[in-house]
Amino acid sequence: MLTKNIFFKNFEARKSNNKIKEDLTLLIKEKNEIIKSLGASYKNNYYKKTILRLKKQFNIRIIGIGGSILGAIAIFSFLRNKIKKKVEFISNLNSNQSLSNKKYVNLIISKSGNTLETITNSNILIKKKDINIFVTENKKNYLSLLAQKLKSEVINHNNYIGGRYSVLSEVGMLPAELMGLNIRKFKQMNNIIKNKKFINLLTANVSSTIYLIKKKKFNSIILNYDEKSDNLFKWYQQLIAESLGKKGNGILPIVSTMPKDNHSVMQHYLDGTKNNFFTFFFTKEKNSPKINNNEILSTHLHLKNKNINQIMYAQKAATEKIFSKRNIPFRSFEIINRNEETLGELFCFFILETILLGRALKINPYDQPSVELIKKETKKNLL
Repeated sequence: MLTKNIFFKNFEARKSNNKIKEDLTLLIKEKNEIIKSLGASYKNNYYKKTILRLKKQFNIRIIGIGGSILGAIAIFSFLRNKIKKKVEFISNLNSNQSLSNKKYVNLIISKSGNTLETITNSNILIKKKDINIFVTENKKNYLSLLAQKLKSEVINHNNYIGGRYSVLSEVGMLPAELMGLNIRKFKQMNNIIKNKKFINLLTANVSSTIYLIKKKKFNSIILNYDEKSDNLFKWYQQLIAESLGKKGNGILPIVSTMPKDNHSVMQHYLDGTKNNFFTFFFTKEKNSPKINNNEILSTHLHLKNKNINQIMYAQKAATEKIFSKRNIPFRSFEIINRNEETLGELFCFFILETILLGRALKINPYDQPSVELIKKETKKNLL
């Protein structure tokens, strides 16, 4: 068990590396705003009165791109059964964007305040009758000037937390509060650092990943058996790719939707190129649709009394068994409880894993220099 909420099986026969444990100890002791944001003592840059005022509104629209919005989408998707509000996410440019006459609470999020896609979508979508809240750095930028023009509230984005690491700061927690979720339960860092099993499994996992990279396995393929976690792995995809893809190094995360992909790319995973390692991800569901026993033909009585979650688990277990027989490297997460606490533990695991991998590979996990090249070139094309 990783925690009481998560069963975790690491890659085969990999022990924790003492250097990685030392790096984790140093990371926890640093005055690092990212690590602080994972814990209960982090102070969000917004007031309770803002939440009380906005909670009365039913239609919430969040406008952003990349790390400014992927965490909030992951939270909404993973916990959507607990959320009563209507939440709309504008997370990309879309030439078929539909306009609405509804009154919205718009959360417009961009650390720099100058993100092209966020500026474009805000210009097209927000209306004077809307309640507009801007989350951006405390400096003069496009969004802060727009907020001033609209006489809208500005919430300061923490200068020291990059977008992809910001999910447990105001960037993710303000949307979570508006969704009616308990943000204190997301903050699991204080519990994790006391959990020796979590620390040992995390650092052994990082050791295994470094070993696989040295063996020229650079593709991290997530075999996701939980539809509600698709957006969690879109968040994870950015976290790993943007943090580690530098200087000819890194890991390419690829999200594979299971069991659908048993009927497409699984043939390649089993018999194709061998530069991949895998993550199995499964969530136990309590209210899964059941097979109609009266309609089952005699050829398939093994499906009798089963529900969809049980069938998918059987497929996952079968796939893991075949992978083991073929010596294909994989790790496995099984989610026991779907709640804020579990999601907070997953966010902590993946953020710590990413930073530790960066340090082990001698890569700065906090910047994204090459992405800036495209932003500059795009601006030239629009002049």
